[in-house]
Amino acid sequence: MDTPRRLPWNHLVQREVGRLLAPLWMPLVVAIMRFYMGYRLAGRDAVREKFARIREARKAAGTPLLVCANHLTLIDSFLVAWALAPTWRYALHFDELPWNTPERTNFGSNWRDRISTWLMKCIPITRGGARGEVGAVLDRVVALTRGGEVALIFPEGGRSRSGRVEVENAAWGVGRIVGALPDCQVACVYLRGRKQKSWGAVPEKGDVLDVDVTCIEPKSDAKGVRRSRDLARQVVAQLATMESAHFARLEPADAG
Repeated sequence: MDTPRRLPWNHLVQREVGRLLAPLWMPLVVAIMRFYMGYRLAGRDAVREKFARIREARKAAGTPLLVCANHLTLIDSFLVAWALAPTWRYALHFDELPWNTPERTNFGSNWRDRISTWLMKCIPITRGGARGEVGAVLDRVVALTRGGEVALIFPEGGRSRSGRVEVENAAWGVGRIVGALPDCQVACVYLRGRKQKSWGAVPEKGDVLDVDVTCIEPKSDAKGVRRSRDLARQVVAQLATMESAHFARLEPADAG
């Protein structure tokens, strides 16, 4: 088991309580996705092997790792974590389960949701909220990632209403995080159900989910907000490239 790193006390408590209860809630979440919803991850083993190499290279170099993914459903953070590593891996190395920042209005409406998301390493954020409040959440993500934790961010800032990655909608927040972490590595994850035409609450039952991951290191010589936007745009542009490759791979099957 990993030795707890020096984290802000509130996040240290949150992580360690989540770790203790992980053998109860993690298999349940995966069982719901796999058996009740009937999801299947295409290429799962290859993606997990690739992400393991990215993760180990980051650890060896001592550089921060941020996971950035496209965003179409309310359960994308669960799907991405499931795609990147098996449940037993997170149970033994709980710091590798990504922290994430769900929309407060989607998961904070009652005490059950608040407790559940707290156990699952969530830091709720209010999209479009006061700049200071949003900035405080982003600063917490920076502190966690700098301390060796992994965080998951959706750089489009919300579920894509067009159903496609939109480079012009790159949110400045991810650029602020990357810019605050020297030599930050970004693992870009593209995940989409084959039945998905647009955004929604969850993928359709029984859907096959295609997933891919690649690692980039965004750089920018700009300053201030322009730098944050430039870095964010690079991340979203990579996701758009992965999306184009995703649909190109499906075209032969669709044509048949």
